[in-house]
Amino acid sequence: MDRLENIVRPYAWGSRTAIAGLLGVEPSGEPQAELWMGAHPGAPSDVDRGDGAVSLDTVIAQDPKGELGAAAVEKFGLSLPFLFKVLAAGEPLSVQVHPDLGQARAGFAAEEAAGVPLDARERNYRDANHKPEMLCALEEFTGVCGFRAPVETAALLERLGVAGLAPVVAVLRTEPEAEALREALTWVLTLDTDSVVALVGETRDALLRVAGEACDRADEVMLRDYASLAEYYPADPGLLSALLLNHVVLGPGEAVYLGAGVPHAYFRGLGVELMANSDNVLRAGLTPKHIDVPELLRVVEFRATDPAVVVPRAVVGHPGEELYPAPIEEFRLSRYGSGSWPLPTDTPQIVLCTQGRVVLTDVVGGELTLDRGQSCFIAADSPAVTVTGEESTLFRATVTL
Repeated sequence: MDRLENIVRPYAWGSRTAIAGLLGVEPSGEPQAELWMGAHPGAPSDVDRGDGAVSLDTVIAQDPKGELGAAAVEKFGLSLPFLFKVLAAGEPLSVQVHPDLGQARAGFAAEEAAGVPLDARERNYRDANHKPEMLCALEEFTGVCGFRAPVETAALLERLGVAGLAPVVAVLRTEPEAEALREALTWVLTLDTDSVVALVGETRDALLRVAGEACDRADEVMLRDYASLAEYYPADPGLLSALLLNHVVLGPGEAVYLGAGVPHAYFRGLGVELMANSDNVLRAGLTPKHIDVPELLRVVEFRATDPAVVVPRAVVGHPGEELYPAPIEEFRLSRYGSGSWPLPTDTPQIVLCTQGRVVLTDVVGGELTLDRGQSCFIAADSPAVTVTGEESTLFRATVTL
């Protein structure tokens, strides 16, 4: 069991208080967006086994089969196949989509062959991996996820009564689903700057007007959430892109799974996020970063989806464990509540305490205490571990073999 020292990524959209509050430290005064736990080379965690701090990716590289297990190495390769995060959104994140594995490998190879530096602004693919992900809310978390059915989006835009959105409404009303969604997003992303500024302003005003007339809280929250995007990005197509997507509100303990090609954005809240070990993002607005419209349109899956909320379920044969099911093998997210529970140790895993305090003990006498916000890495060759806590919550990130 190795306590992790983790890196906080200070992206501009990050909350200035949420991660500091989780860690029990004074806020730095700067945005703190993501706490990374894992072995991604962009910001690997450190461990200390008695000879000073060493990055987790280095530790794994020295003994992949011991740290990850022979079965995981055979199935996923020589690197930890997932990246675990705490995500704290104080402002909206970019509307974005992630590539599938084939797209990521091809895109990365093409940019490498073209000599595009990894840190170049115009770089789309930072690695050759896909990035399916799951986000679980620690407090109320809002955002958008997947395309809404075209007829439903058309009805919403008609309700706003913004004349400049008429071309989008017409497409959504008349074209088959995939063509309607593709044409609508393409139209939004190819507007000239002057048209975007005017249309975003009119749409914001209409959203606030309709929100004032809303008959229920959920409707009002949705409309005001959309309107708020214009306050952060008044000259950006992100508001118009987001209006094509399903609005989602997660309560504490609820999660959402995002596969390749699904456009999404997070607006505000604190949550844990588990994903394949990748940092590949293609953006469609709400960002000052690079937007590659042709590549984005090639990767997006133009299909209306229901952003089903994922809730944990008890795992047969694993006392105390509640699993957040997802159709992916590179990562597996579960949680443990108060009590004393055996923790399976046949796979590589990272555990994070998000409430109370937990004590991890192994059968050879090792013990590690995790307070709120603290995490540890447990190698696949570790002895059996028991986790004990009162009024506590522990999230477990591992793989499916």
